[in-house]
Amino acid sequence: MPGDLAAQRDDALAIFAAGLEAADPARAVRRSLRIGLGGGAVTARDEVVFPGRLRVVAVGKAACTMARAVAEMLPAEAFPGPGIAVVNDENALEVERFRVLRSGHPLPDERGAAASLEVERYVSGARREDGLLVLLSGGGSALLPAPAEGISLDEKTAVTRLLLRAGADIRELNTVRKHTSRLKGGGLAARAHPASVEALILSDVIGDDLSTIASGLTAPDPTTFQAAREVLERRGVWPHAPASVRGRIERGIRGEVPETPKPGAPIFGRVLNRIVSGNSLSLDAAARKAAELDYAVAIASRALVGEAREAALALGRALDEAEARAAGRARPLALLAGGETTVTVRGRGTGGRNQELALAFALAMQARGPRASWTLLSAGTDGRDGPTDAAGATVDAGTIARGVAAGLDPGRSLDDNDSYAFLDASGDLLRTGATGTNVADLQVLLVGAGRRG
Repeated sequence: MPGDLAAQRDDALAIFAAGLEAADPARAVRRSLRIGLGGGAVTARDEVVFPGRLRVVAVGKAACTMARAVAEMLPAEAFPGPGIAVVNDENALEVERFRVLRSGHPLPDERGAAASLEVERYVSGARREDGLLVLLSGGGSALLPAPAEGISLDEKTAVTRLLLRAGADIRELNTVRKHTSRLKGGGLAARAHPASVEALILSDVIGDDLSTIASGLTAPDPTTFQAAREVLERRGVWPHAPASVRGRIERGIRGEVPETPKPGAPIFGRVLNRIVSGNSLSLDAAARKAAELDYAVAIASRALVGEAREAALALGRALDEAEARAAGRARPLALLAGGETTVTVRGRGTGGRNQELALAFALAMQARGPRASWTLLSAGTDGRDGPTDAAGATVDAGTIARGVAAGLDPGRSLDDNDSYAFLDASGDLLRTGATGTNVADLQVLLVGAGRRG
């Protein structure tokens, strides 16, 4: 690999690593939770006092890391435990004074259903003088499935699978999830009522919509049964959804099933939700690192969403604009983006949104003809891109040639949603392993000579 590309790859990884470090869940908890002890009470943020028992529930890919931070901050007399941490297999860790429950992700499993029951029992015994501290991070929707009465876990999972293959975005997915679940859409807060609830939230949702992150376990739900049906119809899933799901949604539309708790509901009078970290924080840290490495930095988008292939073309247009603004400057360019794209699966291959975006970008850049050296890293901050062992990919000006030399056709790979196979052959998959955090995706596009030495 040419020296410029090797240097660019090193820089891209360093910039991505800076974004990950900024989203460290333990640091976010320590930064956001101030706890004072006095008279046997626990005081959080110097505002909310829990004179009774303090319960702690952590849910998501960062659950164990966030729970460890709380265990380190709170002495045993203030929080004897045990709390509950619900996490996916890759991110499971032992945590002092916590029961760690493993659950399925990205598709729910029976372990998640059992964990949901454990969490329900744990929070339902809270009194008014008690407190519930909830630590939420991405992945919580799948990890705590709790299907609504009359819907089996398999039926709920089938709907999720159909929506994922249809390219539904996170808001659409969670609109349906909230209306086929017991704990989502404010259900966890409802079960903890009348205790005081504080949620520290690591956001994996662009725009930090509280009702969407982990399907809004502790937040009011502005969506409706009617909206859930519209999502299923718009994505072509309604006719294929299990009868139990369609029946519940139809009964909800007729008013025969209670809606999820809405903004202004009394149960939220003692609930405080706080975003403690998210994609924007990581993107800003990545920008600072790129500047430190002597790149001219431009933010292409703080909300790179939509179909992955279309997002790749949007990055190309943003590159043209950034290069036009930087005409005549000697410094190399770092064009950064954050967001979470989607893929409508039409083929039978394997891949993820970041891999598809990266391959589509490499193909589009090749079509433009020869140009200065460039490298694009596109990856999920959680270390997993779709149902693969890769976080994403790092592609460059030689990617297409390397894949073709291995006997693969990039256009056919894209058409079959088989970006994984092509990028594996070209040597461009990025494997980080589980990172312990989850704040959506980052894209790092570097153009011009990378640093040396």
